[in-house]
Parts: sequence; C-alpha cells; structure tokens
Amino acid sequence: MATQTLNINGAPVPVDAPGEETLLSVLRNRLNLTGTKYGCGEGECGACTVLIDGKSVKSCQTQLSEAAGAKITTIEGLSADGLSHAVQAAWLEHDVPQCGYCQSGQIMAAAALLKDKPKPTDADIDEAITNICRCGTYQRVRAAIHTAARSGGKA
Repeated sequence: MATQTLNINGAPVPVDAPGEETLLSVLRNRLNLTGTKYGCGEGECGACTVLIDGKSVKSCQTQLSEAAGAKITTIEGLSADGLSHAVQAAWLEHDVPQCGYCQSGQIMAAAALLKDKPKPTDADIDEAITNICRCGTYQRVRAAIHTAARSGGKA
C-alpha cells in the first residue's frame, strides 16, 4: 500500500490505499464521500458516476491508480452549496428524483454531457445518459437537462 495524493473536488487529498482498490471504495469507505453510490458494481447502472478530468466515469470500474493525477469531481464538489449548479437546479425544478438513489450519478453524467455539448438534442441525451433509474424518471431527466442547457449548464 502506498500513499497517493488525489485531486478531489479541487483539493489535494492523501489516500493510503492499494492502487487496485476501486475509486468508488476509496471515495465512500476511506474518504466518507458517500454521495457517490454503489449500485451494480459492474459499471452498468451508473449510480457511481463521477467526473474525472471533466468526463463521466463509472468509479466502480476505475482503479485508484488510474485516477491518480487526475481532477476528480464528486456530487459533493459539483457546487459549493449542493444546489446551485444548473443541473442540480433543473433537477429540483422538474422534480426528477423519486427514490433518489441514482440521482447523484445521473446529475454527474448530465454535467459531463453539458460540458461537451452545451445544447444537446434528445438523441445526444439518450446516447450520453445511460444511467439506470429504477423509478423510470427518464422523461424528467431529459427535460431537466434541456432546462439546464438553456441556463448555461454550469454553476
């Protein structure tokens, strides 16, 4: 085990963990950043989505060693108050969450999409947002992403 310094939510964070440990495990179990959720553990559901260098990444499939040196953003770091990022505000406006379990991953994936495509089409959204929502709020997710895009897509 070696100490590595990660850049998480804009701050250097020393982590003493094996390089093959998943980023999800490090975030939740070692750093107590529990907004990133464990879902399937296979990279399919998207509950564990974080941003690495601005790109949407499934943290359950990312080893700690792969994240070293990169800029990691979790749901806790998307905005200072947890509400002011355009995607978060749109999520509230459209009452997207039901059970809420998948929402942090959905929001992170949407933020990455809007960074790359500030005015996404429905097809762009369908292609980029592959996160699974067992409550089926996909229409509200799409509407919220369009609303966030109209407001500029960021905090």
